[in-house]
Amino acid sequence: MTDKLLSGKNIVIIGGTTGLGFSAARAFSGQGAGVTVVGRNPESAREAWKILGTNAVAMVGDAVDPNTATVAIQRCLERFGSFDGLYHVAGGSGRKMGDGPLHELTLEGWNKTLELNLTSLMLSNQAAIRQFLDQGTAGTILNMSSVLGYSPSPKYFSTHAYAAAKAAIIGFTKSLASYYAASNIRLNVIAPALVETPMAQRAAGDESILSFIKTKQPLDGGRIGMASDFDGLAIYFMSDLSRFTTGQVIAVDGGWTVSEGQF
Repeated sequence: MTDKLLSGKNIVIIGGTTGLGFSAARAFSGQGAGVTVVGRNPESAREAWKILGTNAVAMVGDAVDPNTATVAIQRCLERFGSFDGLYHVAGGSGRKMGDGPLHELTLEGWNKTLELNLTSLMLSNQAAIRQFLDQGTAGTILNMSSVLGYSPSPKYFSTHAYAAAKAAIIGFTKSLASYYAASNIRLNVIAPALVETPMAQRAAGDESILSFIKTKQPLDGGRIGMASDFDGLAIYFMSDLSRFTTGQVIAVDGGWTVSEGQF
């Protein structure tokens, strides 16, 4: 009997070469899983593969490309012989593309932000669902939303297209979870608050925001989240421990959703 929670599981991580996705890849591998990680940056993909070692595959791909997830799943099948789970982490801020408060939001900002965060996720989930149905097997999908999808913070985090996309991920995932439950395909959501990622650099470098976060995310001294804070929950959702859990949204937020936050 093994004590590794993901032994025999082979998992694709879209957005798995940096940040939360890469941290999860290391954690999954440590629990016995074969991992296939996908990222846009060739250098990050090479470095990820080097660190993850022989029980991993890394590939370069853009999550908004309709073929990326399908190719990643096939790579997973070719290398490991099965496909058991998908973790979609890819997404990001559309601020530089024109996202912001509604009265300032550009149509390009709206479209690009939804494409980056919602369309990419739809494509990966569709590829995974199709593969599970073709296999006739159970499977698990874990999607990344945000507390901003249902717990806004208007002073510092007013990107309305991003909030819309992250809220849509929750509704989309719950709808899929309901439809595919009879096929034993489970779908769940993690909703982070502010986490130390490339996307969070604006906030992480702003003393006013950091002061706000100290009371908005008061756990562990009041800090920005770390990628490793999410690994335990991700392992749970990708493992058989969660075999009777679907359609759930869990915030890993340092207390964001239950804290007022002081300016």
